[in-house]
Amino acid sequence: MRGIASLAMRDPRTARSEERLTSPLAYVPQLPSVRPHHTSPESPAMTENSSAQFAGKIAVVTGGAQGLGEATARLLAERGAAGIVITDRQADKGEAVARSLTEAGTPTIFVAADLADPAQVATIIPAADKAFGRVDVLANIAGLTDRGTILDTDIALYDRMFAINVRAPFFLMQDAIRVMQRERIAGSIVNILSVNAYIGSPNLAAYSASKGALMTLTKNTANAVNMMRIRVNGIILGWADTPGEHVTLKTFHDAADDWLEKAEASRPFGQLLKPEGVARVIAFLAGPESVPMTGSCVEYEQTVVGASGGGAIGYPVKKG
Repeated sequence: MRGIASLAMRDPRTARSEERLTSPLAYVPQLPSVRPHHTSPESPAMTENSSAQFAGKIAVVTGGAQGLGEATARLLAERGAAGIVITDRQADKGEAVARSLTEAGTPTIFVAADLADPAQVATIIPAADKAFGRVDVLANIAGLTDRGTILDTDIALYDRMFAINVRAPFFLMQDAIRVMQRERIAGSIVNILSVNAYIGSPNLAAYSASKGALMTLTKNTANAVNMMRIRVNGIILGWADTPGEHVTLKTFHDAADDWLEKAEASRPFGQLLKPEGVARVIAFLAGPESVPMTGSCVEYEQTVVGASGGGAIGYPVKKG
């Protein structure tokens, strides 16, 4: 197994798999050749053994260093993925996850990338293509949730929000679809959306708008590629217990150390959504059990969006 590798490449939008890879930082294990045969939509018979649900498949997962992304990468590996590419800004954590999955038997590479930088985004799918020769699944999980109202959001926050939450998924889908089309793969893309896409809290103005845009993009792309047998679906996610959410609440809401305990006590089912549960929904949408479902944005939440009443409370209120 090799350590960290940094290689050079030209613009991946004008040339693809024959070029050498550049990433700001990448964990690249010694990988076997993985070029399964051309695929078509799976039959129900192929779903009986969940441990083989993603056999021969290559998955790209953003935000894979922790939380939802890590849980998703681990579940796809558990269910038979032939290879995984994870990307994140957190190099140490990302490399550790990739190393752990590789040592457990699923060849995994890590590409360090800030999704706000289009040049770094442009290295991710080519990394998968170079390592494995194909992409079957793309899970756009990484996102920015910084706070800002319609009155205090500045241009820098707005631009970074849309760069990470909309532009990056757009071009990752573009690159992945090109590989799927080239290899005649009946691929699957899953985008993580948010219940805030409907309206959102006042302090989530840019975030809510970005997730609304991604919801529309999910449906638009699904319609554009369905005749290629490439499926695109989204998960409209509710309040989830993730490391990123903990940082956000401590940073923007002065949340007490016991915020999670109090928040979960207020939820109808006594918990926030957990990464492992979200990962199972992603696997369902990405896998054969959901064929031919496409263009669907599924609410994964324990409160009924749009309903009045109920006992759910919102985020901790910042003091002062």
